[in-house]
Amino acid sequence: MAISNTTTQLMEDTVDGSVDHKGRPVLRSSSGRWRSASFIIAVEVAERFAYYGISSNLITYLTDSLGQSTATAAENVNTWSGTATLLPLLGAVVADSFLGRYRTIIAASVVYILGLGLLTLSAALISVDASDFEDTKNGTSSSPPWFQVILFFFSLYLVAVGQGGHKPCVQAFGADQFDGQDPKESIAKSSFFNWWTFSLSVGIVVSLVVVVYIQDKLNWVLGFGIPCIVMLAALVVFLLGSTTYRYSIKGNERNPFVRIGSVIFRAARNWRSNPSGIAAEEEAYLCDQSSEQIKFLNKMLLEPNGLMEDQEVCNVRDMEEAKALLRLIPIWVTNLTYAIVYAQASTLFTKQGFTMDRTIFPGFQIPAASLQTFIALTIVLFVPIYDRIFVPLARSLTGNSSGISKLQRIGIGMFVSVLSMVIAALVEKKRLETAKEYDLLDLPNATIPMSFWWLVPQYLLFGVAEVFILIGLQEFFYDQVPKDLRSVGLSLYLSVIGVGSFLSSFIVSVVDKATDRDGKESWFCNNLNRAHLDYFYWLLAAVSAAGFICT
Repeated sequence: MAISNTTTQLMEDTVDGSVDHKGRPVLRSSSGRWRSASFIIAVEVAERFAYYGISSNLITYLTDSLGQSTATAAENVNTWSGTATLLPLLGAVVADSFLGRYRTIIAASVVYILGLGLLTLSAALISVDASDFEDTKNGTSSSPPWFQVILFFFSLYLVAVGQGGHKPCVQAFGADQFDGQDPKESIAKSSFFNWWTFSLSVGIVVSLVVVVYIQDKLNWVLGFGIPCIVMLAALVVFLLGSTTYRYSIKGNERNPFVRIGSVIFRAARNWRSNPSGIAAEEEAYLCDQSSEQIKFLNKMLLEPNGLMEDQEVCNVRDMEEAKALLRLIPIWVTNLTYAIVYAQASTLFTKQGFTMDRTIFPGFQIPAASLQTFIALTIVLFVPIYDRIFVPLARSLTGNSSGISKLQRIGIGMFVSVLSMVIAALVEKKRLETAKEYDLLDLPNATIPMSFWWLVPQYLLFGVAEVFILIGLQEFFYDQVPKDLRSVGLSLYLSVIGVGSFLSSFIVSVVDKATDRDGKESWFCNNLNRAHLDYFYWLLAAVSAAGFICT
């Protein structure tokens, strides 16, 4: 009897669909939850520290050390950033179909560290040869030797490849440590996405303060080398938690991409067929409300002779999984407008800050790229308010366990992003008026007597928008996709930012060429005092408003 009770307790304590590091049924009491998630969160904090140590000040390195123009540098930053946030789609496919999340994280971390190491080497070579390409007559820089430029961009895109495997898997693996079927752990999982963003924002703040200062005031070799060391330490920390993790079990079913692909293929093949050929048993499954959407996929249930293949229930489930993915497309598309706005924080906002008075106290100036710290600080301060005050209050009014729906959360973020671009346009207009007032229009390297504090409101609104829209997108895409494809779900959220970066690069290129004609200065003129970033910000505000209306 005692043995039977013990066996029953062990069965109740196990987590369905998960095993431990040795492939045994995993016990709820000794695995997963916040203890395991803390190892994974620590790894993500380090990864964000490394990534922002590269991305936040990259436009400065390209314009100063590599001698690129502002428009070219902004395009290169957006292209790299877009690639880095699209590659998670490939990393997620590898993880969900072949290696699993745990192994993919390890492999991606090794590639990440290799890329950072080579980036440090390239910065060292360029630093040594700096005197060879410095034009001492006019104080400007031309490009370094071509092989050094190739090494730099190869290293940079190797970092993007590492991030592509790392980013979607780490967050999905962290969420896997909570059992969504358990009431207590389900609540903890919802909070996980909020505290995940809170924690990584701490890493971003430290990177923007420490790494950017080292890059601006000391040298780029240390500025790239420190992120490399931090990522190496993060890999060690991740491995230390291996015995506590919950690992998802892969069933003997077909590959999820094959299943969903076959649904679309069969529906396309049968698109002219008469749906009356679907048997009554299958029609019962189609009575589900979700099946009323994207009806053309219902025809995947038909065979050429009007009969259905074996395993009807499985096929209906495959159809519903395909519909779940297709239903994400409208949300994905409308949020591209936010992603275009999102790309400006590390590019044009930084160049804008360079021209302004960044003195905090006599003898100390905050680096322009470090102004992005205000975004991360806003997230750090606002997430606890959102999670501990706003959500309980909203829950009492709406009855929703998350306070408001995920789509409502995303919509609020879109609206705030519109406000941020309106504020940015007004501040830039004020900056140009100040430059004209003090006869600084033709002195691009002069400091405009206008405090950097004028820029803070747009950074703060960026942070508030992220708390609503980015965390909302993370949770929405994670929850809406099939369990087998959750890495893909998170990579889809990241791909919004990636495609937005490419679109931003494209828009900058088109606007630059369109406005640089008939003797007029481009909106992105290297002399920002003659440029018109304010017009560009108004354009983005209009685009973002259109996205908000369509959401």
